[in-house]
This record gives sequence, C-alpha cells and structure tokens, in this order.
Amino acid sequence: MIEREGLQGINGILFDCYKTLIDIVTDEDDKKTYESVSNWLIYQGVRITPDQLKSEYKGSCLLGTQAIGQEYPEIRVEKIFEVICKQNSLWDIDEKTLGEETARAFRSASLRRLQVFPQSVRLLDELKEYPLGVVSNGQRVFSEIELRYLNLFDHFKSVIFSSDLGFKKPDPRIFLAGARALGLNEKEVLYIGDNFENDIIPSVKLGMKAMHIEEAWRFFKVI
Repeated sequence: MIEREGLQGINGILFDCYKTLIDIVTDEDDKKTYESVSNWLIYQGVRITPDQLKSEYKGSCLLGTQAIGQEYPEIRVEKIFEVICKQNSLWDIDEKTLGEETARAFRSASLRRLQVFPQSVRLLDELKEYPLGVVSNGQRVFSEIELRYLNLFDHFKSVIFSSDLGFKKPDPRIFLAGARALGLNEKEVLYIGDNFENDIIPSVKLGMKAMHIEEAWRFFKVI
C-alpha cells in the first residue's frame, strides 16, 4: 500500500453509513407508516391498530433505551417488535422470526428515499487499497440488507452497527471496536462521516484522523 500525502500513518479507513454512503429519508411519525404495518400484520396473525402500534412502538423504544443503562444506549428494534407481536397475536406465532420480519416491514413502510451517493461509490473505489470498515448508528436487521441491496457491503472488511453493541455514537467504544475489527489502533485510522457531534469530534478525541464526507470527496477528487 502506497502512503498517500496527507494520510501518513493511516492504515485503514472507517465510514459512517447514512448520509455518508447512503442517501436515505424515512418517516417514522407518518400515520401511513403504521397503517401499512398494521395491515401487513393482519396476515401474520397479529391484531393491532395503527395508533396502538405507534404508541406501543414509541413507548417500548423509550423504555428499552432507559433500561440499558448506557450514556448512549441502543436497542434492537426486532426485539421491540417481537414483544409487540407476541402480546397482540391471535394464535401461536414464531415471535423471533416475526419480530425480524416486522422490523423490515416497518422500515419498508417508513422509507421515502434510498440511494447511494455516487461520489461515495467513487470514493470507495479510490480507497480500495486500504482495509475499509463501517461504524454506524443503525439496526443490523435492515441496515445490512440496505448495504447489500445498494452493492456496498462487499467493499468492507468489517461492518459494525450500534444494534450489535447496545450503545451508539458518539460513545467512543464503537469507534474503538471498528478500529480493532480492522486489526488497527485508533491512531492508524481515518474516520469519514457527515455529523460533527457523532462522527468527527469523538473520533478525533480518540486520536483518529477524521474528515467530513464532503471534505473527503474533495480531498480524494471524486466530485
């Protein structure tokens, strides 16, 4: 691997996912989101109104994060839906499987836009000589599928979502986990993201080099 000017000592690169690699818009407050999932659940043997679904989902997410006892807690949404489905089922169900399927149905219903940033695709190609990883606040139950669907997943040696760990950015441990997954220490890593509070500031505090995604597009001349 040839050392690039400005990246001396950098032996691996970590990326945020959403608004960095993936251009996404979702709406988890739209009544239509819950109407769609509620209707879908009819055929899974679960009776729950859209309003009840929204109330139980929002309330369970809040209680779930409070129960974790972390400064920056992260839930697993499939577990939330698993409990909701079990409590509102009309007959015996496989709640684990249905929890996962409902999480994906919910994501689908809330989705308004899902596409890649073409500049970021070119950036991944430009940096293919480095071991690459993802460290993202996301839910593996559907976030990994989105990376695969958009042909991004195979660019990475390691992909870590906050739902894997029970805590999320800006918790420094998630950045350290990303570095270790590449077999590197934090001073050997460049982190690229879109959010100063969650991405840039905490990674720099750990000793990583960091760039905003738009800065990275310019630095690596992929615009």
